[in-house]
Amino acid sequence: MTEVTTDSWLEWKRDLADPQVMLPESSVDAHCHVFGPGAEFPFAPSRKYTPGDASKADLEKLHQHLGFDRRVIVQASCHGRDNSALLDALDHFGNSARGVVALGPDVSHEELMAMHERGVRGVRFNFVKRLVQSQPIGELQEVAEKIRDLGWHIVLYFEPQDLPELESSFSVLGVPLVIDHMGRPDVGKGVDSQEFAEFLRFIERTQAWVKISCPERLTKVGPFAVDDAEAIYEDVAPFARRVLDEFGNRALWGTDWPHPNLKSHMPDDAVMLNYLSQITESDRDLTQLLVDNPDALYWTGEIQ
Repeated sequence: MTEVTTDSWLEWKRDLADPQVMLPESSVDAHCHVFGPGAEFPFAPSRKYTPGDASKADLEKLHQHLGFDRRVIVQASCHGRDNSALLDALDHFGNSARGVVALGPDVSHEELMAMHERGVRGVRFNFVKRLVQSQPIGELQEVAEKIRDLGWHIVLYFEPQDLPELESSFSVLGVPLVIDHMGRPDVGKGVDSQEFAEFLRFIERTQAWVKISCPERLTKVGPFAVDDAEAIYEDVAPFARRVLDEFGNRALWGTDWPHPNLKSHMPDDAVMLNYLSQITESDRDLTQLLVDNPDALYWTGEIQ
């Protein structure tokens, strides 16, 4: 299928290759989205990008093709704090799905309880300035206090240059933290850079969980290696392996489907599974990453 654009962003691929990687039973896609359909679930007027529709039925078809049995659906900034599309998807998938919403300190206890019953287990705060308006840091603490007794966590999305300014606020929240996409490291600086070392120390200090997802967003060289036809995102893989080496019991992976606001290339999600073979060393590692870790955080509550 020819790639098309929405507001200059590439549209997600519908015709996928056959997966070459067999996923363990009960595997979890720990970071995916639903967008719209816009006619039913309008996008936020304040959004900074407009994605193409990517419905719960599209997500279900994707996961059946790839072999995922469970999923964590994450609210994206284009829907703002209207979580209607996400909650509708949770109702559709039942216990095979969990959700991460976007909300503010004005949320009531009754609203939180209702969302918990529908499968919500976290709140996402996006600090990537090119994607969202400025977000008051004080809201973070207020929301943390409201969700603490529910056992929820906070998902944080930021870029590395902003971590020094934000770290002190993140470190005192008193709830589990989950970091999106390895804190978006500048892979051009190398895995031994001072910047990435500071990120790893932050993870150690806060005992945060880390999503080692989105190599397609982080790569500088593109998806395919020049000298190895089977290698993909070879400049990002060392960062994921470092996280797995140091924090393997708190690492998560997700497709980031439908890959919003990409311009350079749109990955084939079946081919993306090959990346898992590059960053894990054994079937046991793969099971921990795709089954055991997300199960502990989102289903059983047995956080290590």
